[in-house]
Amino acid sequence: MLNETTGVAPDGQPFRLMTLRNSAGMTVTLMDWGATLLSARVPMKDGSVREALLGCATPEHYLQQAAFLGASVGRYANRIANSQFTLDGQTYALTPSQGKHQLHGGPQGFDKRRWQIERQNEREAQLCLTSPDGDQGFPGNASVSVLYRLGDDNRLSIEYRATTDKACPLNLTNHAYFNLDGEQSDVRNHQLQLLADEYLPVNEMGIPTGGLKKVALTSFDFRQPKTISLEFLSDDDQRVVKGYDHAFLLQASGDVTQPAARLWSADKQLQMAVYTTAPGLQFYSGNYLEGTPARGNTVYSACQGLALESEFLPDSPNRPDFPQPDCIFQPGEEYRSLTEYHFIPA
Repeated sequence: MLNETTGVAPDGQPFRLMTLRNSAGMTVTLMDWGATLLSARVPMKDGSVREALLGCATPEHYLQQAAFLGASVGRYANRIANSQFTLDGQTYALTPSQGKHQLHGGPQGFDKRRWQIERQNEREAQLCLTSPDGDQGFPGNASVSVLYRLGDDNRLSIEYRATTDKACPLNLTNHAYFNLDGEQSDVRNHQLQLLADEYLPVNEMGIPTGGLKKVALTSFDFRQPKTISLEFLSDDDQRVVKGYDHAFLLQASGDVTQPAARLWSADKQLQMAVYTTAPGLQFYSGNYLEGTPARGNTVYSACQGLALESEFLPDSPNRPDFPQPDCIFQPGEEYRSLTEYHFIPA
């Protein structure tokens, strides 16, 4: 199903769908609108096929949801406090999209754009986007690309690259939601291992309240595999955002050869390992998913999917004290972020 067209997007043109396939029988479907992941179907040991991603019934339904299901988000994923930052003595006012703050690049971020299909075959698809100077308040003309690749070992890799002709913060990620049970079930029954020693407390709007905190002796300690429900809503740092919606600074920051996280389905029949060059992962337990359109003309409930978003820490343009690489990219520099999701049937 390469380059299949279906439905009509807001620009009056049809959505274009692409399907990647490997020799193991796994298929990944995506569309050009928002460079969005629609589906990841994993062949299981018993001969069945399990859907690992949350998704909507049709491409048109993606326009009716605010959860960023499977979308590519930018220019700056996560939040920028008060929709502004100062760079080289100049303060830039961004377009707010969550109260007075900017979330995931603004109200018309990359998730709401038509990406151009540069090349594709059954193993990979590359899409690109041009973001003009001043787009959602960001300086500089940015050229962005994403490469989706499916390996024969059921490893889905997503690589973002970007350049800009003015100094600008860049932070791109895919906002896929996972439920490895393959049905509309409570994802808090999954086991999660998150290889991070520190997490970032936030206020009710998801804005960092201070610096990083050690995960040791807190409900945020996932260094050993733990069922998510075990300490869910057990402390104020969770309760302020109705669960987990926090950035974790990874132990293997920038090292794609070392796992950043592992996730196990409730029935232990499917595991997913996450590898990334990004310094952090945002773990979101789907606290506000309720009412989001689902497949089969149903809707999702809260906590029926979780996101593990590879990215810089939130509000990094205003927080040079964060111990991570600089999120500001200069003309001539290339932003690059590679994340791999490896699906492993038991």
